Amino acid sequence: MKILIQNGHVIDPANQIDGPMDILIEDDRISKVEKKISGKFDKTIDASGRIVSPGLIDIHVHFREPGYEYKEDLHSGLRCAVSGGFTGVCPMPNTRPVIQTQADVEFVMQKTRNIRMANVYP
Repeated sequence: MKILIQNGHVIDPANQIDGPMDILIEDDRISKVEKKISGKFDKTIDASGRIVSPGLIDIHVHFREPGYEYKEDLHSGLRCAVSGGFTGVCPMPNTRPVIQTQADVEFVMQKTRNIRMANVYP
Protein backbone atom coordinates (compact mmCIF):
# COMPACT_ATOMS: atom_id res chain seq x y z
CA MET A 1 0.00 0.00 0.00
CA LYS A 2 1.26 3.49 -0.89
CA ILE A 3 0.29 6.39 1.35
CA LEU A 4 1.30 9.99 0.66
CA ILE A 5 1.36 12.56 3.44
CA GLN A 6 1.64 15.89 1.70
CA ASN A 7 2.17 19.54 2.59
CA GLY A 8 3.11 18.90 6.23
CA HIS A 9 5.76 20.88 8.07
CA VAL A 10 8.31 18.13 8.71
CA ILE A 11 10.65 18.52 11.68
CA ASP A 12 13.36 15.86 11.75
CA PRO A 13 16.59 17.08 13.40
CA ALA A 14 18.36 13.77 12.74
CA ASN A 15 18.08 14.40 9.00
CA GLN A 16 18.30 18.22 9.20
CA ILE A 17 14.75 18.73 7.88
CA ASP A 18 12.61 21.64 9.04
CA GLY A 19 10.09 22.75 6.46
CA PRO A 20 7.24 21.76 4.15
CA MET A 21 7.71 18.26 2.72
CA ASP A 22 5.85 15.25 1.36
CA ILE A 23 6.32 11.79 2.87
CA LEU A 24 5.74 8.55 1.00
CA ILE A 25 4.96 5.43 3.01
CA GLU A 26 5.20 2.09 1.19
CA ASP A 27 4.40 -1.19 2.91
CA ASP A 28 4.32 0.48 6.36
CA ARG A 29 7.76 2.08 5.92
CA ILE A 30 8.78 5.62 5.04
CA SER A 31 10.37 5.34 1.60
CA LYS A 32 10.78 9.02 0.59
CA VAL A 33 10.80 12.47 2.16
CA GLU A 34 10.97 15.17 -0.51
CA LYS A 35 9.65 18.65 -1.28
CA LYS A 36 7.11 17.28 -3.78
CA ILE A 37 6.28 13.65 -4.53
CA SER A 38 4.07 12.78 -7.47
CA GLY A 39 2.54 9.53 -8.64
CA LYS A 40 -0.40 7.25 -7.89
CA PHE A 41 -1.18 6.46 -4.28
CA ASP A 42 -3.70 4.30 -2.46
CA LYS A 43 -4.33 7.10 0.02
CA THR A 44 -3.35 10.76 0.26
CA ILE A 45 -3.37 12.68 3.54
CA ASP A 46 -3.29 16.47 3.43
CA ALA A 47 -1.17 17.62 6.37
CA SER A 48 -1.35 21.33 5.52
CA GLY A 49 -0.97 23.44 8.65
CA ARG A 50 0.24 20.44 10.65
CA ILE A 51 3.61 19.40 12.04
CA VAL A 52 4.92 15.97 11.10
CA SER A 53 7.79 14.54 13.15
CA PRO A 54 9.40 11.26 14.13
CA GLY A 55 7.65 9.50 17.00
CA LEU A 56 8.03 11.13 20.39
CA ILE A 57 8.98 9.43 23.66
CA ASP A 58 7.25 10.46 26.89
CA ILE A 59 9.83 9.92 29.62
CA HIS A 60 7.44 10.37 32.56
CA VAL A 61 4.18 8.42 32.42
CA HIS A 62 2.12 7.07 35.31
CA PHE A 63 0.85 3.70 34.17
CA ARG A 64 -0.33 2.23 37.44
CA GLU A 65 -0.21 -1.47 36.57
CA PRO A 66 0.46 -3.65 38.51
CA GLY A 67 -1.53 -2.76 41.59
CA TYR A 68 -3.56 0.30 40.69
CA GLU A 69 -5.27 -0.75 37.47
CA TYR A 70 -8.44 1.05 38.54
CA LYS A 71 -6.50 4.32 38.00
CA GLU A 72 -4.82 3.37 34.71
CA ASP A 73 -3.67 0.10 33.23
CA LEU A 74 -1.05 -0.52 30.55
CA HIS A 75 -3.62 -0.78 27.75
CA SER A 76 -5.43 2.48 28.52
CA GLY A 77 -2.14 4.31 29.13
CA LEU A 78 -0.64 3.15 25.84
CA ARG A 79 -3.82 4.05 23.98
CA CYS A 80 -3.58 7.60 25.35
CA ALA A 81 0.13 7.83 24.53
CA VAL A 82 -0.39 6.77 20.91
CA SER A 83 -3.33 9.19 20.57
CA GLY A 84 -0.97 11.98 21.62
CA GLY A 85 1.68 11.08 19.05
CA PHE A 86 4.01 9.12 21.30
CA THR A 87 5.67 5.96 19.99
CA GLY A 88 7.54 5.24 23.21
CA VAL A 89 6.98 5.70 26.95
CA CYS A 90 8.99 5.36 30.17
CA PRO A 91 6.63 4.46 33.04
CA MET A 92 7.39 5.61 36.57
CA PRO A 93 7.62 2.87 39.24
CA ASN A 94 4.56 4.10 41.19
CA THR A 95 2.96 0.67 41.18
CA ARG A 96 2.29 -2.03 43.75
CA PRO A 97 4.64 -3.83 43.84
CA VAL A 98 7.14 -1.21 42.72
CA ILE A 99 8.70 -2.21 39.40
CA GLN A 100 12.27 -2.86 40.50
CA THR A 101 13.22 -6.47 39.77
CA GLN A 102 13.93 -8.26 36.53
CA ALA A 103 10.71 -10.26 36.99
CA ASP A 104 8.72 -7.02 37.36
CA VAL A 105 10.24 -5.61 34.18
CA GLU A 106 9.60 -8.86 32.30
CA PHE A 107 5.94 -8.76 33.40
CA VAL A 108 5.51 -5.23 32.01
CA MET A 109 7.41 -6.02 28.81
CA GLN A 110 5.41 -9.19 28.11
CA LYS A 111 2.10 -7.49 28.74
CA THR A 112 2.94 -4.48 26.54
CA ARG A 113 4.26 -6.73 23.75
CA ASN A 114 0.81 -8.31 23.64
CA ILE A 115 -0.84 -4.88 23.45
CA ARG A 116 1.44 -3.73 20.55
CA MET A 117 0.78 0.00 20.55
CA ALA A 118 3.99 1.76 21.55
CA ASN A 119 7.45 0.88 22.83
CA VAL A 120 7.78 0.71 26.61
CA TYR A 121 11.08 1.43 28.34
CA PRO A 122 10.65 0.50 32.04
